[in-house]
Amino acid sequence: MLPVAVDAMGGDGAPDRIVEGARRAFAAGTPVVLVGPSDLADRIEIGDMPLVEANEVIGMHEDPAQGVRRKKDSTLVRAAETVRKGNAGAMISAGNTGATMAAALFRMGRIKGVKRPAIATPIPVPGSTPTVLLDAGANAEVQPEWLVQFAQMGTVYSRRRFGVDQPRVGLLSIGEEPGKGDSLRKETYPLMASAKHIDFIGNVEGRDIMTDDVDVIVTDGFTGNVVLKTLEGGMKTVVKALLDAFAADESYRPHADALMPALLPLYESLDPDTYGGAILLGVDGVCIISHGSSGPRAMENGITMAGEMVRAGIIDEIRQAISLN
Repeated sequence: MLPVAVDAMGGDGAPDRIVEGARRAFAAGTPVVLVGPSDLADRIEIGDMPLVEANEVIGMHEDPAQGVRRKKDSTLVRAAETVRKGNAGAMISAGNTGATMAAALFRMGRIKGVKRPAIATPIPVPGSTPTVLLDAGANAEVQPEWLVQFAQMGTVYSRRRFGVDQPRVGLLSIGEEPGKGDSLRKETYPLMASAKHIDFIGNVEGRDIMTDDVDVIVTDGFTGNVVLKTLEGGMKTVVKALLDAFAADESYRPHADALMPALLPLYESLDPDTYGGAILLGVDGVCIISHGSSGPRAMENGITMAGEMVRAGIIDEIRQAISLN
């Protein structure tokens, strides 16, 4: 299998936490090629992982498009080029999200027929497979036809990533009835209903996202990103409040200890590090976008997932789904 190109300098914990996650994934059997400065091996132990030299870094607050155009020797650009040249099967970065998307789009290109790439993010559902939410931030404004393609790509991803045989697709709106929502939702609904190769179940609401009633939820990137950040903040608040309650009185400790074996698997399912990142669907190669604060565990899981998507042939399957539209 072709290796996963890892942006060693992307993210708050680069390069230490990024390379540590890469080492773990590499030791577990996923081929890895690091993309970083020529002196990376002098700064941190990289073991037997090969290095693609790149001596510039696009900062977290730099303009994404300008950064990609100006810094052609950046780790993000070199990682995308490694995939384009066929020397890697996937790329992953915890760096500047916009620049990651721009590098993948400019260097790897779009799958033929794809109007716009979309970020697909797994939303945890306790006791069930995650719900795939897309777009989670790539396109603030969209057209109805793009949302249909998002549904087709999300269906492939749900099937290949989470083993859902026939993913149920919902259109995020403010009511279940077909006529509910703004003009975008109203125009999209009939197109989704008549689209091939998706199991469209109609409109869904925000309360449905973390349930097992739907497998893929489609929306514009502005709404999707607000939903994602709201859920992330809400889950962190609930977990913190629960831990604070356990620690509020010493007499609660035995009860907290007794509950922990049941709560830890739930926490694991809700922890974003479990999933390793989001995937940019629609570009001609596997591109994983990890959170800027990703630690070794998140990077290991993201790299492993990238390798799994390469082995699953997700790009070819998306290409086929779009061509049949």
